[in-house]
Amino acid sequence: MALTFIARMKVHADKEDAFIRHCQALEDAVREHEPDCLLYKFYKLEEPLHFAVVESFASAEAEEAHRQTAHFKALAPALIACLDGPYVREYLYDLDGAR
Repeated sequence: MALTFIARMKVHADKEDAFIRHCQALEDAVREHEPDCLLYKFYKLEEPLHFAVVESFASAEAEEAHRQTAHFKALAPALIACLDGPYVREYLYDLDGAR
């Protein structure tokens, strides 16, 4: 069963451009190297400096494997350094109630 979530975050104004570059690099690496990642996409939200990422993995194991990749380990600290406060993660579940 897929593991899907959305994470919302705010970035520092002076780090927005760097944040976007890191997001794009991570999206590209995931797309190229992670076949068990079903969706990995960052979005700008309506409120300035607010972003979200939607992530969906074929399984919890695929999500854990993602967190162990070289590209994630290289880019995640750079992304986190751009954040203005913690991110909030919300898990998404099928309408039939399956988790």
